[in-house]
Amino acid sequence: MRLPRAGGVLLHPTSLPGPCGIGDLGLDSYRFLDLLQYTGMRYWQMLPIGPTGYGDSPYQCFSAFAGNPLLVHVGESDATFPAHTVDFGRVIPTKQAMLREYTRAMPDDAAARAFYEAEAWWLDDFALFMALKTAHGGVAWTDWEPALAQRQPEALAAARARLADDIEHHRRVQHLFFLQFRALKGEANRRGIQLIGDLPIYVAHDSADVWANPEQFRLRSDGRPAVQAGVPPDYFSATGQRWGNPIYAWDRMEADGFRWWIRRMRAMFANFDVVRIDHFRGFESFWEVPGDDTTAVNGRWVKAPGDALFDAITDALGPVPIIAENLGVITPAVEALRERYAYPGMSILQFAFSTDGSANDFQPHTYPRERVVYTGTHDNDTMVGWWASTGGGDSTRTPEEVQREKAFAMRYLGWDGTDVHWRFIREALASVADTALFPMQDLLGLGSEARMNRPGRPEGNWQFRFSWDQVTPAIADRLRELVHLYQR
Repeated sequence: MRLPRAGGVLLHPTSLPGPCGIGDLGLDSYRFLDLLQYTGMRYWQMLPIGPTGYGDSPYQCFSAFAGNPLLVHVGESDATFPAHTVDFGRVIPTKQAMLREYTRAMPDDAAARAFYEAEAWWLDDFALFMALKTAHGGVAWTDWEPALAQRQPEALAAARARLADDIEHHRRVQHLFFLQFRALKGEANRRGIQLIGDLPIYVAHDSADVWANPEQFRLRSDGRPAVQAGVPPDYFSATGQRWGNPIYAWDRMEADGFRWWIRRMRAMFANFDVVRIDHFRGFESFWEVPGDDTTAVNGRWVKAPGDALFDAITDALGPVPIIAENLGVITPAVEALRERYAYPGMSILQFAFSTDGSANDFQPHTYPRERVVYTGTHDNDTMVGWWASTGGGDSTRTPEEVQREKAFAMRYLGWDGTDVHWRFIREALASVADTALFPMQDLLGLGSEARMNRPGRPEGNWQFRFSWDQVTPAIADRLRELVHLYQR
């Protein structure tokens, strides 16, 4: 499905100013809509909005269907927090305590009961899973007593009775989350702004999804992954990326008509207008790493049933607006899968010049109109940080490669190397690509200190926040002018 010519900003809600040391779905999210509306931006792209677990990563969530409690707005805290960083170690206990107090006072009204009934197919397992995690000190479900890990009916019934209050708390938090999130989406749509969601191909092993549906994943008898997901060595890491997510039992999924996937996609489109599928290439072939390996070097490519899956999704939902993240090791077979369903692919301007001057698909003169161009993604350095890099150290680029890359970029763009973030925002907006997106960090011209994620680094990510004093009238007016100039 082709997207209209438009621009947008990539900003996860946790990066909003917000109270309690983290952005949320309160007033600051509506103020961000004000900024998008004023500048003419028609998309707000978010990272996955699920409840985060290991490393605070939105790509390692406790559920593919639940919302992140940290995003629920419950008022102000008396505590003080850093202005431009999410200190998860302080934020999480503060927000959890506030949510506990808030949900105790919530009425069990008709709207809540309707939500619990409509969402019971995932909510009941999720609420029990979270209550059990708390009761077990937060350890992974594979470390619970076998009767609970293996979901024996008698053990689950006893746990539901014993943990009834905690289960009810998690159900109420989810009701709050979706009340607030869908109100935000409704207001965005009324202003002509669409929300782009992000769907990771895989789910976290320590999640309600895997615990409640073990037959859908390739697990050992003890519940641990028999094989795990990742990618081979690439631009970001010389040893590849070992994600640790369990790999799907694709044969079983295909046998039941991809029922779990259809439910997942239907839930995504209830919350978002457009969905970006992360690591789309894994639906054609995926990198399979042995379950006990600590790097991704020893993986292998294995065929996936992408055609059958997307046929089933299209039959169930009809043609839906999907952006395919076709980055990494992309083969003609991956592109054929994407093109069969007319899903626009992605081009990253930050990758456009890492060659000897020959053309690549990230250079604007190669774009088809059915393309989504980014200055960078959540995995990239900011534009300012990227341009300031000298290479070497822990970088995958040598100093010599960096110099050649910069020289090529200046020749290609007819540019003197100044005002880097605006030069690349302009290039994205001016391109023929139907969709142009850039992170909030690039709009603000921030350096590497504002980077959202460093792939392969397990801690210290996802912490960026901005403050409203950084969003000057000059920035908003300049973006508004470019949007008008390039008819976005």
